[in-house]
Amino acid sequence: MSAQEPLKFAYWVPNVSGGLVTSAIEQRTDWGYDYNRHLARLAEDNGFEYALSQVRYIASYGAAYQHESTSFSLALLLATERLKVIAAVHPGLWQPGVLAKLLATADHLSGGRAAVNVVSGWFKDEFTKLGEPWLEHDERYRRSEEFIRVLREIWTSDHAEFHGDFYRLHDFDLKPKPVDVPGRPHPEIFQGGNSTAARRNGGRVSDWYFSNGKDYDGFTEQVEEVNAYAAEAGRAGAVRFGLNAFLIARDSEREARETLREVIAKADVEAVEGFRTAVQQAGASTADKRGMWADSAFEDLVQYNDGFRTRLIGTPEQIADRAVEYKRRGANLLLLGFLHYHEEVEYFGRHVLPVIREKEAELAAREEPLAATR
Repeated sequence: MSAQEPLKFAYWVPNVSGGLVTSAIEQRTDWGYDYNRHLARLAEDNGFEYALSQVRYIASYGAAYQHESTSFSLALLLATERLKVIAAVHPGLWQPGVLAKLLATADHLSGGRAAVNVVSGWFKDEFTKLGEPWLEHDERYRRSEEFIRVLREIWTSDHAEFHGDFYRLHDFDLKPKPVDVPGRPHPEIFQGGNSTAARRNGGRVSDWYFSNGKDYDGFTEQVEEVNAYAAEAGRAGAVRFGLNAFLIARDSEREARETLREVIAKADVEAVEGFRTAVQQAGASTADKRGMWADSAFEDLVQYNDGFRTRLIGTPEQIADRAVEYKRRGANLLLLGFLHYHEEVEYFGRHVLPVIREKEAELAAREEPLAATR
């Protein structure tokens, strides 16, 4: 990533109950629409360019209630002016042509701000309880690769054709196509995962690769591997990178650390252990045991996308230092969760983001002389 390009920020939309940590600690957040509409407007006024609507179809591990992601995303798009909203979807529960049509409509209604996160899935019950087949890990990612290729083909071709193992297209013409946005050939396609199959997909077909929370070295490894797969596919430089983080910004480091300690001390042990069993079985099903959550400890899983591991916890200055270091290592976007969304999104915009921008300028100034000598 160029040091000249500002780091982008997204937030997890709390469209499922239970908040972003599986803990009895107070979370001043709400999964309802009124709360989320206000949050979306706050976010776009406090430095957030994207929001990611979660996808969950049945109750699981502390999330008893959930709003469907595509419809909720459209509602947030219509309630905002600049925010790009990413709807998470599962191949196997969606037909890609139908989703392509829905997102093209959402794109027109929002002036070109719709996006999608293709989730290969780890929660077996969501498929089997709907009577849908549950594929093995790498097969789910093979299906996701075809799903993404079909979306792109439909959005960019007037005579879409595709012949795969999971999907077929025969002279399919979607009209209207998504909005013609300069620099964007179609709605942005995000995809996550930590496994080898996920990294391969990210390099081959995705616009954005989302990583679970990682320390510096863990994130750097993923960036390098995904970029290598992209180069093999003739897409060198085409993939951008997002990193998950749970942000606890406080006026003092001691206060931030105490908040984290309380989150973990009040964890819902039964829910966290249930989630841990389910996701680590999914990770262990990969041939090289490198799936998502494969090396996550109990404390990591209290935030269910390993958000504590990124360690954006401390004062604005400390958080800014880590954010800019992740940028230096390839992050284009940080995907953030919070305990108290309304208050903490405003705190981020007022106290954290200005420090990040200052440190980005310092990084750019340091890199300019180096670039001139190459």
